Amino acid sequence: MSIYDLIGLQFYPFIAAAMVLEVIWFIAAAKRDYPWREMLVSLSTQVMHVPVRLLKPLVLGPIAWFFWEHRVMTIPIGTTSGLVLLLLADELAYYWAHRAGHNVRWLWASHMVHHTPDTMYFPTALRTGITETLSGDWLFRLPLYLVGFNPLAVAATEAINLFYQFWIHTDLIGRLGPLEWVFNTPSHHRVHHASNAELLDHNYGGILIVWDRLFGTFLREQPSTSMSYGLVNPIGSLNPIKVVFYEWGAMVRDVRRARSSRECVRLLFGRP
Repeated sequence: MSIYDLIGLQFYPFIAAAMVLEVIWFIAAAKRDYPWREMLVSLSTQVMHVPVRLLKPLVLGPIAWFFWEHRVMTIPIGTTSGLVLLLLADELAYYWAHRAGHNVRWLWASHMVHHTPDTMYFPTALRTGITETLSGDWLFRLPLYLVGFNPLAVAATEAINLFYQFWIHTDLIGRLGPLEWVFNTPSHHRVHHASNAELLDHNYGGILIVWDRLFGTFLREQPSTSMSYGLVNPIGSLNPIKVVFYEWGAMVRDVRRARSSRECVRLLFGRP
């Protein structure tokens, strides 16, 4: 069992209860059709992700420990200051990995899976790619080991970060006052998932929204804006296999048609 799943044992009951309550709200209160087929796709990608989570430590663990063994210092996490530093550092790594996931096609091929649902509801949080080890988002956490954060502590923080984000995938929760200044909230994350042209590429934070504010990618939700969700160019399929591998296939087709090595590099690592 991975660290993600060990920590998840504390969160899974909450996730299940929240999804049940959301279904009840959709049907009984809002009189809306619940997107059952969309939910099944999201759950399918989670099931497909299980062996990936189990193999990930075997593939990336030796790399992480190599950097840790060559660290320039050791940052203790048994203190409040150490934990705060770890949270901020992990958030910074997540921010840049997430931002790259929207701006580098090679990383987008994995991350786009998460943006395929056209409904902003809790199961959206469960729809994840299974090729992130191949795409390389883990590279952004290598500096954390090098500066002195223990790989196990980083892995645990990464898991907590991802579980935190479950509850922000909903349109049932409005703005949360002063919390909006520091934390990533459903309001901020709705902007991130919106496919409206004027809202694209904002709010990349995980638990915190501070790095978006500092680096100029923050955008506040506007009540007057009616938001659409999903991809700008939907793939038009609820087949989980196609959803997971769609962009990789598209890249292969584009590279085959490339007329030069420079164009090939652009198609693989340029903007999606």
